[in-house]
Amino acid sequence: MKSFFAILISTFLLLISFHSSAQYQEVSNKPAVWKEKNNKKIDSTSILNAFKNGNFIGHFRYFFMSTNNESGLSDYYANAVGGGVKFETAKFHNFQFGVSGYYIYDIGSSDFSKKDPVTNLSNRYEVALFDFQNVSSKDNLSRLEELFLKYNYKNSNVTLGKQLLNTSFINLQDGRMRPTEVDGIWIDFNELKKTKINVGYLYGISPRSTMKYFRIAESIGIYPTGVNPDGTKSDYAGNLDSNGIYIVGIQNESIKNLKTLIWNQYAENIFNSALLQMDYKYNLNPNSKLLFGFQTIYQNALNFGGNKNPRKTYFEKNGNSQTFGGRLGWQNKKIEITLNYNRITAKGRYLMPREWGRDPFYTFMARERNEGFGDVHAVMTKIQYTNPKKTFKSHLAVGYFDLPDVKNVSLNKYELPSYVQTNADVRYQFQGMLKGFDAQLLYVHKFNAGETYANKNYILNKTNMSTISFILNFNF
Repeated sequence: MKSFFAILISTFLLLISFHSSAQYQEVSNKPAVWKEKNNKKIDSTSILNAFKNGNFIGHFRYFFMSTNNESGLSDYYANAVGGGVKFETAKFHNFQFGVSGYYIYDIGSSDFSKKDPVTNLSNRYEVALFDFQNVSSKDNLSRLEELFLKYNYKNSNVTLGKQLLNTSFINLQDGRMRPTEVDGIWIDFNELKKTKINVGYLYGISPRSTMKYFRIAESIGIYPTGVNPDGTKSDYAGNLDSNGIYIVGIQNESIKNLKTLIWNQYAENIFNSALLQMDYKYNLNPNSKLLFGFQTIYQNALNFGGNKNPRKTYFEKNGNSQTFGGRLGWQNKKIEITLNYNRITAKGRYLMPREWGRDPFYTFMARERNEGFGDVHAVMTKIQYTNPKKTFKSHLAVGYFDLPDVKNVSLNKYELPSYVQTNADVRYQFQGMLKGFDAQLLYVHKFNAGETYANKNYILNKTNMSTISFILNFNF
């Protein structure tokens, strides 16, 4: 059945021309899940008129995903369809109200409650199209996503409530049916020339693949938790204490062609993370540029890292980690080629709850992460093509990720061996009669490059495997 779907999808996409959707939106960009319309109607004469002059936005999605593991291990597939609407009022004395919701249906998938008979491990990828916390229930899944009040001031705004965010550490990670959402207060300050400042306090998160909001401490551990630095199973899920997350971000472009990004994320009572990133574009001629990038992240534990009991804490007491990376590239109006590198030092594991977002590294590749590891060398090269009308986009990426040995659990939280990964991604935005539709085909293959000690637990859903995803969106 999976082969049939793969052939059908590949044939379909070869018959059309391709573009980008919201899948894996860059963390430096504002959220674009709903493709909001620009509502210029302001200061309505009444609350009633503010609602009457508001905008309705709709989004439907079909998602097919299939994983093929090494021979003798279980394979999986999933077909999900969903839809939702968002409503945002016009401005009333600079205030706006917004709300959105979404539903998801299973229209033919593997039984995710059945574990692989060889390893006794569960499905990893396809189950995330539905409710990760209730794998036996995949029908009629409904989710309240946004519910906020926004105040606008000149070019800035303050948003209170459930909303979408895209930062280096907390972001959409929108590679499934729905993205991660947050609950809190967020300030987007844009009154300084070529400088953007963000300040926020978050007290709730609704991770992708879940149907409700959780307090910050509760949200950590919904996904698989791996092992502690001493090799025992991590037991921090439900055992952490935190009053929330405080975030400050500054983006500055005062120097021509240079963008400087600073983020500091303080997860009270658990850990702090600070990021510095600088991206520079050097103009070779009017049509092409050289790309240079540098990034570093430093983390340290706060108090006991979430719990006094070392087996129930998230970030080891007195623990810290450091990463640094770089990028070299060339770009013109159609093609971008980059060579990317990232190093997580052996000082400690780089930790960031997977429920909150994906890695901010230059070497990030869809369908895998380097969170949870220390002493990592990652190299990735990527070539991307975009047609002049920006309706077709494709990229091919190849990466080598040198990780600690799977038995070196102090630096290998998820017991993942070193691997080589290839990604082929093709996207198309339809025009004319089918305007509003966009499609994406993503193929990923991971080759094992580390010692697995003849243990299939280090292979299933980790290496020597491939995944194929086909996504069809309709926005209106």
